[in-house]
Amino acid sequence: MKFLADENFPRTSYLRIKQAGFDILSVGKDYAGITDESVMRIAIEEGRVILTFDSDFGRLIFEYNHKPESGVVYFRLVDFSLEEPADLLLQLAEEANVLFEGYLTVIDRDAETGQYKIRQRRIPK
Repeated sequence: MKFLADENFPRTSYLRIKQAGFDILSVGKDYAGITDESVMRIAIEEGRVILTFDSDFGRLIFEYNHKPESGVVYFRLVDFSLEEPADLLLQLAEEANVLFEGYLTVIDRDAETGQYKIRQRRIPK
């Protein structure tokens, strides 16, 4: 599985995923300042899952018809540690019932219980 960490994805999490042996690029390090559309293009061309805290990627998929076949993981977390996104992603990558390919995956945390909520919506073909 290959990943593309958007500019807003914490560098600490990026490094943790890289150290776990995954092929991951950082927009901030490798493509600083590019548009969301360019991030989407790179992910599509290279078959990478986009890791982001930016809700605009859902709009690019469902309103503007971009088709990132490898998927997008949108973290809707507030007050999180810099390692938390990586820890969540690595845990999910090991679970057989969670697939990123072909889905917009939204990871949220319930304010009352602190439990993570994972929602997935199929990316139209």
